[in-house]
Amino acid sequence: MKFKILLASVLVIAGCQTTKETTQVDTNQTKTVVEQPTNTPVVTVVPVVPVIKKPQPITVKLTPQQQQDVWDRIAMQITTKIPNNKRVQYYRNWYLKNPRNLEIIAQRAQPFLYYITEQVEKRGMPLELALLPIVESSFDPHAYSSMAAAGLWQIIPDTGRRFGLKQNSWYDGRRDVVKSTTAALNLLEYLNKKFDGNWQQALAAYNTGEGRVFSAIRKNKAAGKPTDYWALDLPNETSSYVPKLYAVADIIMHPKKYGFHIEPISNKPVIAVVKPGVQMDLTIAAEFAGISTRELKDLNPAYRRGVTAPNGLNHLLLPINKVKRFRRELAQNRNASMITHHHRVKSGESLGLIAKRYHSSIKAIQKVNKLKTTNIRIGQSLTIPASPISLVNRQHRAAVHVEAQHYVVQSGDNLWDIARKHKTSVVKLKQLNSLSKNAVLHQGQRLKVSTTATSKKTAANHKTIHYKVRNGDSLSVIAQRYDVSVAEIKKWNNLANNKYIKQGQQLKLVIDRRKVQA
Repeated sequence: MKFKILLASVLVIAGCQTTKETTQVDTNQTKTVVEQPTNTPVVTVVPVVPVIKKPQPITVKLTPQQQQDVWDRIAMQITTKIPNNKRVQYYRNWYLKNPRNLEIIAQRAQPFLYYITEQVEKRGMPLELALLPIVESSFDPHAYSSMAAAGLWQIIPDTGRRFGLKQNSWYDGRRDVVKSTTAALNLLEYLNKKFDGNWQQALAAYNTGEGRVFSAIRKNKAAGKPTDYWALDLPNETSSYVPKLYAVADIIMHPKKYGFHIEPISNKPVIAVVKPGVQMDLTIAAEFAGISTRELKDLNPAYRRGVTAPNGLNHLLLPINKVKRFRRELAQNRNASMITHHHRVKSGESLGLIAKRYHSSIKAIQKVNKLKTTNIRIGQSLTIPASPISLVNRQHRAAVHVEAQHYVVQSGDNLWDIARKHKTSVVKLKQLNSLSKNAVLHQGQRLKVSTTATSKKTAANHKTIHYKVRNGDSLSVIAQRYDVSVAEIKKWNNLANNKYIKQGQQLKLVIDRRKVQA
């Protein structure tokens, strides 16, 4: 008990000593020190200094449609996995080693790529399809192949008609950029459905025909082989077709990776369709729009005679910034859209004969002269709508007499041997003789092998010039500029079946000095 009392006393005394004041005397000063309880934690108060953070830049990710460059707009939306096989590598390396090719293509594509891209997007189709005109025509709207395919999308006549493209002596819808784009995308959608959504097989069919691709698929199935595009036995051109497209797409998607620069194309509309509602001479239309006739023809290569068609096909593609001026000028000139000629009816003439003479049409003459029937009388004065280009062509052809050279087919002959013997091509022989694709020759058959044009005024009216190929030129562009044919240019320059020409190349041209100025 005494031990417990003693222990309690000690604890009380210890507790009393935990807090005390002590006075310390110093010679200079006296200060009081308050000792904190030993069992109380010491709290240090740190003043809070507000931290001002620098505002971070807000990164706004632009959509494909908001890009400044159409190439970027396309590249951002290509989702197709592009294989890195030998065929793709080969064509990718070719484009990278020949950058001038894509440079020229980019210049040609300037007016059209935005429009085509929009049409592909609207249909939800793979965006690499907007690049297909690069493979098809190098974006040359005047392009024409040895297989009679024409335009940016290289559509053959039968396919064009099948998909609604009108073709006549005035107008070729396959060269109409707007109409042919619609037809080509319709065809591609049709083929994609035929091949159960397989775009590679659909593209192959676009190039060579669906029948040939289906045949190749059946052949591989029978042999127990894969039926994907890469495994099919197809013509060389078709086997290269998809790899070319994929090679271009890969470069467009990864320009920095390959150290490649392609000329940017503004991501905004640059052309518009205008419907003047009257047949128009392209020279007058160009003047109204304030652009050159050549620029207008490059935008509207579908019109074959230098005028729009008389049967309602008279829409025009114009630079969007020239549309207002064109409409204003057309209205101020009271829709005077044609250069006209005056003709007094002579004995024996009919409306059809007069129309043919001026390269016009009966309907056009009737409309201008307000004729309800085709009846005309001697001495009647008619206004004939005709292009000056067509008139000059008529005068030139009237002065030229064409003589045909013939060959009689012998036993064992074939078109290839006959063509080689007469220094021409099989295609030319078929054209001269209106032969079908699978025509069979018969012994004793008489064939035209060449034509020779002679004229009393040839020496006086024709001259030979040497033309230096410019940036963006093609054989069809030069032929149209100097009013000659592609076949003639090839013949004069021994180009045989060469399709492409190079900038700086010298070409010999025989031109009519009366109608063409270099």
